[in-house]
Amino acid sequence: MLQMEEGILQKELFQQIQRCGEISFDSPDQNAKCVRMLGDARVRGQTGVVSERRGSYPFIDFRLLNNTALSGEVGTKKKVKRLLSFQRYFHASRLLRGIVPQASLYLLDEDYLGQARHMLSKVGMWDFDIFLFDRLTNGNSLVTLLCHLFNVHGLIHHFQLDMVTLHRFFVMVQEDYHSQNPYHNAVHAADVTQAMHCYLREPKLASFLTPSDIMLGLLAAAAHDVDHPGVNQPFLIKTKHHLASLYQNVSVLENHHWRSTIGMLRESRLLAHLPKELTQDIEQQLGSLILATDINRQNEFLIRLKSHLDNQDLRLEDAQDRHFMLQIALKCADICNPCRVWDLSKQWSERVCEEFYRQGDLEQKFELEISPLCNQQKDTVPSIQIGFMTYIVEPLFERWAQFTGNTPLSENMLNHLRRNKAKWKSLLHKQHSSSRSNDHSGQVTGSQEQSLNEEETP
Repeated sequence: MLQMEEGILQKELFQQIQRCGEISFDSPDQNAKCVRMLGDARVRGQTGVVSERRGSYPFIDFRLLNNTALSGEVGTKKKVKRLLSFQRYFHASRLLRGIVPQASLYLLDEDYLGQARHMLSKVGMWDFDIFLFDRLTNGNSLVTLLCHLFNVHGLIHHFQLDMVTLHRFFVMVQEDYHSQNPYHNAVHAADVTQAMHCYLREPKLASFLTPSDIMLGLLAAAAHDVDHPGVNQPFLIKTKHHLASLYQNVSVLENHHWRSTIGMLRESRLLAHLPKELTQDIEQQLGSLILATDINRQNEFLIRLKSHLDNQDLRLEDAQDRHFMLQIALKCADICNPCRVWDLSKQWSERVCEEFYRQGDLEQKFELEISPLCNQQKDTVPSIQIGFMTYIVEPLFERWAQFTGNTPLSENMLNHLRRNKAKWKSLLHKQHSSSRSNDHSGQVTGSQEQSLNEEETP
């Protein structure tokens, strides 16, 4: 009896998925052909934009890397292809069978769910603790946050999005982040998405935004680092990674994040009911937003923003100017950690430096030149953060404050930035004056933390 009920339930669920536009074929041969198609390295859709397959960024095989360092070759393509085809087949077969991913959020105790709902009621506050929210949602912060924000902004109704398909797409995005990365993981994506939500509410921008602008901003924030390997572009180039060759050493990671996002959008069929011209525009604009997060293009955007502000020629009624400010907003959200309250900012600083140090350890292990900021023996957390704040964060956020008209949020972020920079400077001074010359970890100890808090001005 129980087996019969389960069979009926599965059949009803499968029929529901079919009604929502999921892929289904009558012939097993057609299913097999579709799986093989999804297993190809790249899939070209009807809009002409080439998309990466999901999971196309393989975990770095250190044995192959070791061979690379010795022989100058990347390794066998067949081995990589087997790895990628299996992961692609796994994801594709789940969709073909109509299986809806079940997030573990619903297994939580009601008290935890209540606390998570309470936090969502304050999602527009700058002191939002994404680490706590991730714990309360049992590691589903990105999915939970996106569902809430799409509902709050009225995007589900405006674009007539199917909730099952939307949830499945969000789960796909979250799962394609690598949880073993200390920094570039789904929690970082959720943090950037929450910051983007705050920026989209700034009065100077909010009054001009269309539903398409808002959806693009949130999607780009959520997927801007999807499938990040935990190493930077120079590492991929020096190890002759296939993605570096594919994108000719230009915005390698950002191009991969964009193409992977397009692949997931098509695989989920989230936008399949929209006109072809609209979906093509969404895919292209997503690419423009995600590519803007390339730190190597920082000066390009700063110079252009400074010119607009000095000439006072920004016309947000113009779609191009609005898109440019969305790019700036995403760039701010991506590097906003130094502008958070100290407790959150410090955690992010230590996480990103831990990821740098891991890359440096890999480079040292395989006798490669250690990349800048990746040498744990020379590059301390305070020194890295002070340089990052001075040359990258401050110039961008000062211009952003000028654009917004020095709103309370902009002033709050700049105040946190100044205080956090002062704390790192104080910690760096203590390290330099310390007699323990062998301790170069840069981690904030309990006593140092207490001392820094006593020095903070109210």
